[in-house]
Amino acid sequence: MSAACEVNAKAAEGLQLGFFERYLTLWVALCIVAGIVLGHFLPGLFQAIGRLEIAQVNLPVAVLIWLMIIPMLIKIDFAALREVGQYWRGIGVTLLINWGVKPFSMALLGWLFIGGLFAPLLPADQIESYIAGLILLAAAPCTAMVFVWSNLTQGEPHFTLTQVALNDVIMVFAFGPIVALLLGLTSIIVPWETLFLSVVLYIVIPLIIAQVVRSVVLKSQGAAGLAQLLDILGPTSLVALLTTLVLLFGFQGEQIVAQPLVILLLAIPILLQVFLNSGLAYWLNRKVGSPHCVAGPSALIGASNFFELAVAAAIALFGFNSGAALATVVGVLIEVPVMLLVANIVNRSRGWYEQKLNTLATETP
Repeated sequence: MSAACEVNAKAAEGLQLGFFERYLTLWVALCIVAGIVLGHFLPGLFQAIGRLEIAQVNLPVAVLIWLMIIPMLIKIDFAALREVGQYWRGIGVTLLINWGVKPFSMALLGWLFIGGLFAPLLPADQIESYIAGLILLAAAPCTAMVFVWSNLTQGEPHFTLTQVALNDVIMVFAFGPIVALLLGLTSIIVPWETLFLSVVLYIVIPLIIAQVVRSVVLKSQGAAGLAQLLDILGPTSLVALLTTLVLLFGFQGEQIVAQPLVILLLAIPILLQVFLNSGLAYWLNRKVGSPHCVAGPSALIGASNFFELAVAAAIALFGFNSGAALATVVGVLIEVPVMLLVANIVNRSRGWYEQKLNTLATETP
């Protein structure tokens, strides 16, 4: 481990997966069952919730999405952008993967598997919608959970914070155009007004609210007060996510019962893109000489998805009953186990990774 990695690993916060985060896959599975059962026995309730819309925005879901996203964005310190030059190699690799590779590779895998190989096994009228959901899932990098993944790989915390802050700024401007471009290539008619509204409603406004809250709390209560607030809001964010999933599966239940194979087939391209993008980011960091404490979080940020935003955008653009909404939920279902696997691979391969760096250091005059 390099000296910088060793020092900064000791300075990192002891973030570990909490009880709810560790068993997120189990909670999602239980929400699937609960949603299907409730949707079957209380269809009128779910239809009434679905009609609570203004300008194509479902109000209950909008509230839940804000409760999901805002606590995550409060963690982001945009002052970290001053450190961007210190880790320029790792940041360059991660930006390339996040914005130049991941959305497009996911679209390609969606067209190949969902639109091609698996098409005979899927409802024909939902295939393009499934692909749209996969695109939405990959179009924005994860914001909150990467701090945990970074810590599990002894990642450099300042690099992680800088990278997430930079990605959030880019997301404001790039998410809409990338989604519009890739949805256009799938021949789906892009509802521009709804897409623009989604960006404003689920990225811009929560970002502003989160930073105002962060600033006020830091000035009045300091870092300890901010940490206490985040501890309180953390479970709120997860409960809001799980409640949203119950609503989604309340609407999707009949389709899932009729087509249980759909979830498995949607998971395959998602898993492939995670291993493709994390592996590519890890390898490129090794090539450019980034220390392992930068390469680890870079690989995980490059592979993980901002699934809360994806779920919100899918509902806003295509509705509760859409294949797009279902595809984004599959991403939530497999997020924790697959990212834990990637983190494990990164840790186990540290010797192989640093062997290359030691060789470069020896050859440098």
